[in-house]
Formats: sequence, C-alpha cells, structure tokens
Amino acid sequence: MMEHGTIAETLVINGQDLTLEEVREVAVDGRKIAIAVDARKRMEASHALVGEILRSGKATYGISTGFGEFSRIYLSEDKNNKLQLNLIRSHASGTGKPFDEKTARAIMLLRLNALCVGFSGVNPEVTDLLVSFLNLGITPVIPEQGSLGASGDLANLAHMSLVLVGEGRAVVDGVEMSGHEALDARNLKHIRLSGKDGLALINGTAVMLGVGTLAYLEAEDLLIAANGAAALTFEALRGFKSAYDPRIHELRKQQGQMKVASEMRRLIEGSEYVDTRSGDVQDAYTLRCVPQVHGASLDAIGYVRNVLSSEANAVTDNPLVFAETCEVISGGNFHGQPLALAMDFLAIAVAELANISERRTERLVNPQLSGLPAFLIKNGGVQSGFMIPQYVAASLVSENKVLSHPASVDSIPSSANKEDHVSMGAFAARKVRTVIANTRRVIAIELMCAAQAIDLQEKRRLGEGTNRLYELLRGTIPMLKEDRPLSEDIETVAELIERGQVTDALCF
Repeated sequence: MMEHGTIAETLVINGQDLTLEEVREVAVDGRKIAIAVDARKRMEASHALVGEILRSGKATYGISTGFGEFSRIYLSEDKNNKLQLNLIRSHASGTGKPFDEKTARAIMLLRLNALCVGFSGVNPEVTDLLVSFLNLGITPVIPEQGSLGASGDLANLAHMSLVLVGEGRAVVDGVEMSGHEALDARNLKHIRLSGKDGLALINGTAVMLGVGTLAYLEAEDLLIAANGAAALTFEALRGFKSAYDPRIHELRKQQGQMKVASEMRRLIEGSEYVDTRSGDVQDAYTLRCVPQVHGASLDAIGYVRNVLSSEANAVTDNPLVFAETCEVISGGNFHGQPLALAMDFLAIAVAELANISERRTERLVNPQLSGLPAFLIKNGGVQSGFMIPQYVAASLVSENKVLSHPASVDSIPSSANKEDHVSMGAFAARKVRTVIANTRRVIAIELMCAAQAIDLQEKRRLGEGTNRLYELLRGTIPMLKEDRPLSEDIETVAELIERGQVTDALCF
C-alpha cells in the first residue's frame, strides 16, 4: 500500500482485484488508470451478445423493454438509442449539494470497475471515456441526494452519466461548466448510448460504495488515533497497566479486543507514568476497558472492510449478460442491503469511539477525577482552560447518537410498487461520513487534553508510542498557558488524523 498522497504507476483495472486503498489512490491522489486487456475482451463479448439480442427482437428487460413498471412495454430496435438516452435524462433528478470531487471520482472508478467484470453488456467505448474522465480530470457534478439504494443509485449515477453524452455539469481544473464544455476542454467526444449502456451505467451501487469506501478508510485512521488518544490519557491519569495483561484478553477470545490490548501495551511500553497512582487499585471503565470497547469497534470495522472489498469487484447492475451461455438474466444485484447494513454498523462502531473518548476527556478536565488542575489550566477562574472543548465533544457525541440510528431499517416502495423494498444504503453511507467527522474532532479534543495533562505534571518518560504522538502534537500546537480560542487547534489536530499523520506516528 502506498503512503497517503503518494502516486504510483498506472493502475490496471480488471474488475477483479481492486483494493480499497487503490480507490483512494485514484480518487484522492490522482493515480492514472488503464483497462486490462482481458477485461476489454469480456466487455466486448457481452456487448456483442446485447447487440444480437437487440437485432433478434426478443423482449429483454432494459434492452427492448421499458424500465421498472414499464418492463411490460416492448420497444423495437429503432427505439433503443432513444430509450438509453432518455433513461439517463429522466433519472437525473438528484438534489442537494454535490459530492466533493474525490467522492465523485471514487464513484466513477467503482462503476467503471464493475463494468470491467464483463457481465454488464456495456460498450467498451463507454468505459474508455470514463477512464479519460479520471485521467484527464473531468469530474461530473453529482448531487448527493436522491438514491433509495435499490435498483442502484439511479438518480445520482444518471448525473454522472449525463456528462458522458455531453450534457449535465462537470468540474474541470476547479471550474464548473456544462458537460459539453468539459469534453471540449479535454478534446473528447461524447458517446452515443445503445444496447444496455444507459442501464449499465446507472443500475449499480457505486454511490453508496464510493462514499462508504472513502469513509471506511478514514475510520481506519480514526481507530488508530483513538487508541493513541486512549494510551496518552491512560498515562496522563497514571493508569494501571495490568488491565492490558494478555492473559485476560486471551480468555475472552475476541480478536479485536486482543489486538487493541496488544496495541495499548505497545504504545505505553517504557512509560514512567503508568502504575504510579496511589490510593486506588483499578481504573474506571474508560481506561480499563479500552481493549473491550475499541476492540469491538475494530471487529466491526473489519466486517465492513470485507463487505466493501467484495462489492468493489462485484457486478451490481441488471440484467446480467452471460456471453458464454448466450443468456441475459434479470435479478437484483443492485439492491444495496449488504452495504446499508455495513454502513449503519460502521456508524455505530465509530460513534462508540467518540462516546468513550468524551468520557476520558471528562476525566481529564474534572479535578475530582484526575487530581489535576480544574479544566487543565493554571490560575483557574480567570482562565477557563479546556472547559468548553469538553462541551463541544459532548455536543458532537450527542449528534452521533442521532446519526447512528440505522437507515437500513427504513424502506419506502417506489416505481408503482415494483421496487417495493429498498435499502437506503446511500443515506447510510452519507451519514456515516458525518459521524466520522464528528468523532475525529472528539478524538482531537481528547488528544489536546491528554497532552495538556502531561504538561501539567512532573516530566517523566512517556511510552514509546505515546511519546511519538506527544511530540507530533506539541510540534503542531503549543501548550495552553493562557486562554485562547481553541477552535483552530481542534481543527488542526483533527486534520493530523485525517491526513494520516497520527497513523504514521503510531505505526512505527
């Protein structure tokens, strides 16, 4: 895996082994792509079969019939081009603010990779143009709202597809313009949809998958930062490391718990702060149970990775074209339920990291619990110190509790009740981004408070990992000696997490 922000050689897309990290490399870092020869051959074979079916006059869903409830209506070959174009135009009914460019690029890449599996019947010229968009920096403007998460992310993907036919809106070099102007800016020609092209473009889970993949990768960094924050707080409060004894965790047999306990031992190795508190023999749950709580989130996050990794190389449109047996089979791979459940699970797992982090922050700022100056500031009274950052953390945790209500338990029938159960997976993915952003700031506040708590004590040797984290923090923001607005500090530390700098410091 490349380090964050590093560009590697051209990535060859074949529909079979795209990794989540490679999605980030293309979407965020701008890595160039190309289509594998074997993928092109598969697409050519399935596209040829679509052509044969179209010429035969056989009624086949989405090729010679209408869509959804209109599947009962047969359409002759001469209406196919108009059918595919009108599909894109009519379905481009998304609303709300547009996805940012990195998310739109992830969506394009994942839709492209699904087409490259070779069972969608798409014209390879369509995929060639998607490659050009990614390599040359044409980013369709895709509204965030409008997907029910079943029959694919239709409304959103239609906006992506409009630019392929020279319509819609796109961003080139930071400037929004019409789809036609965007193609002209890069000397490209629009495509003419035929066969099953329009349906293949929009009938899939690329939106919830693209949003979810980038969110998931941020959650991985967030969990590492949460472990680091917990370890630094553990030292600042002079916790008892016996709670991390491997024998305890081996008896529980929970993999995530054992891994987090091991990580905590690694981070505090060599610390002269731990096991130095008198008058007590064990810690509160927020210190003692870090392996049990963070470990459960780690296991949940691992489950989400498996779901996303499978979906990244899956065929999720309908109908599917089996060139070897000359069959076109209608099914329901577009249904987003696997992703919807995974995104809801991710939101809950990440929200729990915020819940326990805010409680550790409370222990740091509360003199009755920490034995440190109230709100971690000298001359309290005239100085308020970290009083309000704890308020902020509490408010973000409260927001997360609402946002963690699962979207996947909801369903609203659509398309004249033909689509009578939907996943709401796109919304599940969108809201987990907010939970992650909130949690990142909650962890940032804990990191700031933990570093301040260390500074208010007699200097001792920190653990091997926590010292690296402390040095990163103090190389970025100074100790709080006099009250100052702390919003900028919170955002600065949150950016250290988001950019992977905390991960780099702790993964030594």
